[in-house]
Amino acid sequence: MTGLIGRGVARVDGRAKVTGAARYAADNAVPGVLHGHLVLSTVARGEITELDTSAALAQPGVVAVYTHLNMPRLTLPSFPYLKSFLPLQDTRIHHNGQPVAYVVAETVEQAQEAANLVRVRYRAERPTAHLADALDEAFLPRPFRERPNEISRGDAAAALEAAEVRIEQDYTSPMMHHNPIEPHTTTAVWDGNSLTLYESAQGVVFARGVVAKAFEGFGVRQQDVRIVSPYLGGGFGAKGPTWPHTLINAAAARVIGRPVKLVLTRAQMYTMNGHRAEYRRRLRLGATRQGVLTAIVDTSTAQLTRTEESIFNSSDSTLHLYACPNVHVRQMGARLDLPSSSYMRSPETTAHFGLETAMDELAHEVGIDPVELRVRNHATAGPNSSKHLLECYRIAARAFGWARRNPRPQSMRDGDEYVGWGMATETHTYSAIPSTVALVIGVDGRATLRAATQEIGTGTYTVITQVVADGLGMPLEHVTTLLGDTTYPAASLSAASATMPSVIGPVSHAAQSARDAVVALAVADPRSPLHGVPAEDVVAERGYLFARGDRGRRDTYSGVMSRHGRPVEVTGSAQNTPGHSFGAVFVEVRVKPRFGAVRVSRVVAAYDPGRVLNHRTAHGQVIGGVTWGIGFALMEHTVVDRNTARVVNPNLSTYLVPVCADTPSVETFFVDRPAPDSTALGARGFGETPGTGVPAAISNAIFHATGRRLRDVPFTQDKLL
Repeated sequence: MTGLIGRGVARVDGRAKVTGAARYAADNAVPGVLHGHLVLSTVARGEITELDTSAALAQPGVVAVYTHLNMPRLTLPSFPYLKSFLPLQDTRIHHNGQPVAYVVAETVEQAQEAANLVRVRYRAERPTAHLADALDEAFLPRPFRERPNEISRGDAAAALEAAEVRIEQDYTSPMMHHNPIEPHTTTAVWDGNSLTLYESAQGVVFARGVVAKAFEGFGVRQQDVRIVSPYLGGGFGAKGPTWPHTLINAAAARVIGRPVKLVLTRAQMYTMNGHRAEYRRRLRLGATRQGVLTAIVDTSTAQLTRTEESIFNSSDSTLHLYACPNVHVRQMGARLDLPSSSYMRSPETTAHFGLETAMDELAHEVGIDPVELRVRNHATAGPNSSKHLLECYRIAARAFGWARRNPRPQSMRDGDEYVGWGMATETHTYSAIPSTVALVIGVDGRATLRAATQEIGTGTYTVITQVVADGLGMPLEHVTTLLGDTTYPAASLSAASATMPSVIGPVSHAAQSARDAVVALAVADPRSPLHGVPAEDVVAERGYLFARGDRGRRDTYSGVMSRHGRPVEVTGSAQNTPGHSFGAVFVEVRVKPRFGAVRVSRVVAAYDPGRVLNHRTAHGQVIGGVTWGIGFALMEHTVVDRNTARVVNPNLSTYLVPVCADTPSVETFFVDRPAPDSTALGARGFGETPGTGVPAAISNAIFHATGRRLRDVPFTQDKLL
């Protein structure tokens, strides 16, 4: 052991990224590659009645134009393909921005120019684009992935009726989009029946299954498909499922017989992949005068499509966060003529925003400090009963100076600004996906680990490298980690906060097995200074192997392996269990009353993610989560035209996201105690937890600053004015 676990090790892939050596999906130079460009529908509901591609085909450099008339017929995949249809297979239009043609040419410019010349006529039907226009048709969808959309415990209706105090409010949020800086991109290379895809994918193993299913009618097997995605320039859930553009591009490349590359434009990303669904929630709390919850009735309605019933904004915190004996959760859906929604970073945030705002409203109603209210309702049973959430409240409140808060709204001023302090609990589920890794100790004594998981930007390369180096007792620079290729052992996707809890156990297991194998070689080798030493008495540090009682007897990994003359190869696997991570976030806002402008000026947060494997990357996750929460609360809003169901702000000039100037420094604390139920060296999944409470904390701080309660995000200036 080297003591590397927990240290804030700098990113091992950092130099490659800042120097341009890291190859993202679109960076792969494929000989003879063609370029594609999509033609998207301009109506949201109806049928294609006429399609003229002659002008496009006549353009210089154009190789082919594919439509529903000549596109190969593919098999509709199931989850994690989230759409219930495949474009370019028939004439039906399900949403504005649906692919209706695909132009392939020698250059990107030629493909784009020809795409503008494709002429399409439609029989259009009037679409429904806003949730408010479909609420009368809301229904209870069937369970999604075996999870029911209605759950009850106790008798919530009776308890609410008998409650001494009741809070009943509506909380709403608009459609939002992921907007990773790297656009979706795919390059398809066929060799007979074998397909290689250079793909911006959060889950290469999942993508392989979807692609193989789509082409099964052509005799393509799962082992015939290779997905390569060593780096991602952001994903946030948008690149977790496989979307139609990947299948369309692969089909075109198969027919043409040459590699084809497709890079979506920023505007195309607003309809070609998922988004956070528009959401409305009626939340009713019942409590005693002492603030003890007696009932929660939570009824939500999320945007669905005409053909899909998947609800991604789950109400987990309502069910599990607080110790309430009577709970009724009902998750409704309403059908709109819009693209499919999907997972978006911290999908529970949408529902959690309402709960944590309502808790603040309850605290104000009964005259109890918001932190004390949460302490009184702390749940000691249920998921992760070993949590240290109470300690998170204490640590963050003390660091923030919460005891100095005057609870009266509008009581704090700084010059011409109102100052408000708000807080919220943070929580998120994490998944655990069976994973396997392969570890090789070469004849040079260096280690290489391979796993078909991904580096989405969270520090996966770094943390895995740390765990390998620590388990082997080897310098960090002697370990190479290779990710994002389905030729490596199958491992977790980078989503659902699942990577660390799924992969670290196998990595640690492989490192221990490899170390034991090399030690066994050393003690059995008459040429080794460690010959005859009991294996359990050998210690590994910084690439050396020592006899515990006589450090003068030592060997090296390179010495043992060079004498052995062959690599040592091991695999590692382990099964973890899903669970929750927790935290508390405290926010200070400043409001200019004349303009209604809100600025987040200070953030302090404390978390219980189990054991912290790297404090630097964990702090980076907090910065990202807080920034994401600020965007959710103050800026992000996909605007859809009611008449055409078309996104009218599909760009980063009018779909606003936070930048450095919008985000204050974030003071972060970790309890840092190993979770006894985790096989990942005591670590839990954490990435999506920071940020879940930030929108509510900002809302609560705005109320404290101004006396104005905002329940509809984003909190734009017009709502305050």
